[in-house]
Amino acid sequence: MKSPIRVTVTGGAGQIGYSLLFRLANGETFGPDQPVILQILEVPQAMDGLRGVVMELEDCAFPLLHDIVPTDDPNVAFKDTNWALLVGSKPRTAGMERKELLSDNGKIFVGQGRAINDHAASDVRILVVGNPCNTNALVGMKNAPDVPHNRWFAMTRLDENRAKTQIAKKAGVLVGDVTNLAVWGNHSATQFPNFEHALVKGKAATQAISERAWFEGDFMKTVQQRGKAIIEARGKSSAASAANAAIDTVRSLLRPTPAGDWTSIAIPSDGNPYGVAEGLIFSFPLRVKADGSYEIVAGLELSAYAQEKIKATEKELLEERADVASMM
Repeated sequence: MKSPIRVTVTGGAGQIGYSLLFRLANGETFGPDQPVILQILEVPQAMDGLRGVVMELEDCAFPLLHDIVPTDDPNVAFKDTNWALLVGSKPRTAGMERKELLSDNGKIFVGQGRAINDHAASDVRILVVGNPCNTNALVGMKNAPDVPHNRWFAMTRLDENRAKTQIAKKAGVLVGDVTNLAVWGNHSATQFPNFEHALVKGKAATQAISERAWFEGDFMKTVQQRGKAIIEARGKSSAASAANAAIDTVRSLLRPTPAGDWTSIAIPSDGNPYGVAEGLIFSFPLRVKADGSYEIVAGLELSAYAQEKIKATEKELLEERADVASMM
């Protein structure tokens, strides 16, 4: 059996953390022969809840779960970690301005970035799930100067999954029949789920579904506002689907992308082929190679409509970066 890897999850007593931890421990994420040590970070006031989660993990008797380290100390949580899944963040409350949310979360990710920089394993990879995830990742990355930028990711796979499902339902096909759909930009209401390059059973989605007005209208609105709709329906934010998307993202980074396809992950925009401002954490269509490195899919022709949408989400990320500039 392989040596165990250390996996840090922040916000482990929260809804997403609770949905995520058991699937990290059972071999589903890293493979059936890869033991894990879970290092779970929570705020002091949530440690009682985390102790209950730890008890449940123990009671599952997962053979691959070699140890659990519950803590409220980031320096302990990130010690020698190989994967850091940054789930915990402060949620937006009624009447809170987005600038306030960015500021409050920025302070969290300053500390976590520094702890990762000082204590994580040399091969650490970091996936930010807690929102606003793109800019939270940027703050964390800027406070971890010794960690290569290509180890930082923010999650837009949930948006990709949502978009594929909407197209599959409309076209009357299985979700697995929808490929080549990438989300561009920010995990927010400005994101651009690029239907123009999506395929349905190898055929252009815009041919399989000939209603352009549906793509620009109901499809875009549904994907961009899905999180809000879930909160209105169940009284709580997305949890199981967000955890599932985090697992999808990690698995996509561990395995080569299927030939001809791509996936959505937000990465540092350094030298990208589409002119997006350098330094933003921006979601692109990516391919992961056999050696674990990744590349942005180049050469995609972007319509005027697509360029307009990409510019809008870039503008929002530039504004967010300006709001947290003092933390970087």
